[in-house]
Amino acid sequence: MTQVLVLYYSSYGHIATMAAAVAEGVRSLGGGAKAVVKRVPELVPEHIARKAGYQAMPDVPVASVGELADYDAIVIGTPTRFGSMAAQMKNFLDQAGGLWARDALVGKVGSVFTSTGSQHGGQESTILSTHTVLLHLGMVIVGLPYRFKGQLRMDEITGGSPYGASTLADDGHGGDRQPSANELEGARYQGRHVAHVARALRQAQAVAA
Repeated sequence: MTQVLVLYYSSYGHIATMAAAVAEGVRSLGGGAKAVVKRVPELVPEHIARKAGYQAMPDVPVASVGELADYDAIVIGTPTRFGSMAAQMKNFLDQAGGLWARDALVGKVGSVFTSTGSQHGGQESTILSTHTVLLHLGMVIVGLPYRFKGQLRMDEITGGSPYGASTLADDGHGGDRQPSANELEGARYQGRHVAHVARALRQAQAVAA
C-alpha cells in the first residue's frame, strides 16, 4: 500500500479544503493508495485565534514529527505569510532534525500546495522555499505538471503553477472567496500524481533491494 500524508496548517479553512481535495486525488489512484490527512499544532493562543476568526478544526488529528517517516509521500499545505510558509508549519518542520540525522525521509516524495490573500501574494515563493526544506531532508520533489491543463486557463482568476496547486483566499477583503472548481481539480490532480510517483519509487526500491 502506498501511504500519503497530507499535512497542513489552515487558519480560515481554505487550505483545509484544498487538503481534502489532495486526499481525494490520492485515493482516486486506487490499488491501495491511502491518504491520511493531519494538521500541525496551532501556535496562536486560543483567545487571539478566536478573536481573529480562525476556523477551529478539532476533528482533524494533529500530526507528530516522528510519524513522518511512516509515509511514502508527504504533501504539505500551508498558507503564505509574507511570501513564505506559515510559522506553524515552519515550527513543525524545524523539529525534524532527528529524522534528518538518520536519513529517515531520504527518497520519499515531497510536494507542496498553498494559498494567498491576493493574486500575487507569494504563492510561488512559498512553495519553492518549502521545497528547500524538503530537499534538505532528502526528499524527491513533485509538483503539478502542465499535464493538468487547468493551469493554462485564461478565462478566470485561478491559482496553480508547475510548483504546486494553490488558491486565492481574498483574506484581505472579507475572506469569502473559497477555492474554485479549477483550483480544487488541480489539488486532486497533484494528489493523484504524488501517489503515482510514490508508488513507482517504492516499487523500484523494492526491486533494487
